[in-house]
Amino acid sequence: MKKRITAVFLMVVLAAALLSGCKQNVGSPEDNAVVDGQDNTEDDAEATEHAFGFSCSDLSNPFYTVLREAVQSSLEEEGIRLIVRDAEADVDTQIQQIDELIEQEVECVFLCPADWEKITPALEALNEVGIPVVNLDTEVKETGLVKAFVGSDNRNAGYVCGEDLVSRMPEGGRIVIVESSGINSINERITGFEEAILNGGFEVVRRIDAGSEQIGAVLRTLLDGEEIDAIMCGNDVMAIQVLELLKQTKKQDILVYSVDGSPDTKSALLDPDSPMTGIGAQSPITMGKTAAKTAVAILNRDRYEKEIYAETFFINRENVDMYGTDGWQ
Repeated sequence: MKKRITAVFLMVVLAAALLSGCKQNVGSPEDNAVVDGQDNTEDDAEATEHAFGFSCSDLSNPFYTVLREAVQSSLEEEGIRLIVRDAEADVDTQIQQIDELIEQEVECVFLCPADWEKITPALEALNEVGIPVVNLDTEVKETGLVKAFVGSDNRNAGYVCGEDLVSRMPEGGRIVIVESSGINSINERITGFEEAILNGGFEVVRRIDAGSEQIGAVLRTLLDGEEIDAIMCGNDVMAIQVLELLKQTKKQDILVYSVDGSPDTKSALLDPDSPMTGIGAQSPITMGKTAAKTAVAILNRDRYEKEIYAETFFINRENVDMYGTDGWQ
């Protein structure tokens, strides 16, 4: 294992100060920014001494964009570069990109898995070469192959949505659940939601798997032939699609719940005509900072927590002003 990161970083700074008149090829985080999805192998090799990898399931999801930014800004304060790769929701692509990160000899990998189970071969490859993994957001199936997990209390995020629905509809009703079976964090949210509405007189009319079905097409068909009182969405990306379709079909009386807390869904809460009703909110900023601190501790052989679950909470029309709509909480 390499020397402690902090010690090495101080030595580099001292050496630069002693060599007066000579510009050192150390670079700054700004000079060595990595553009998502591009191959920057040569630049990476010549930049700062320490480099970590960030393998993301899908950076088109704003949650992951903010999470990545929080990780990157925290690492920059330590003089560590972050090499970012976007799998664009394809686990085979993610496995290939992790192989590339191994070839680039990164010292740690932050992983948001595209599929919690199918990513196992990549975890085994990282484990074989001794590169530690900090698992983010969605917990992998083979937890023994990661050093730490940093996520949200996803079960509670779903539970608070179900709790609110029960208070609004004490006699029960007919609901649609929009989920994604390959993403364990979403599975946990839906489990929490269903626990909250258990024995509340609710009937699940349809489950839509966003990982294999077109949300709009399936939901439009349902709206034509079924009475629906509420829709629970596994994340805000799904919720935005649902809200758009309900607007098009003028079904504004259906209650919509989601988990995340993006600016788009919080803005929808402020619209009195929107069916957006409540959000089980999480904080990618807190998660990212915590993950970066954990990774540095792992490399420095310092003490760290193996499992960290950031708090989740409920946002609705009554309290959304507390959190604002111009960014994430």
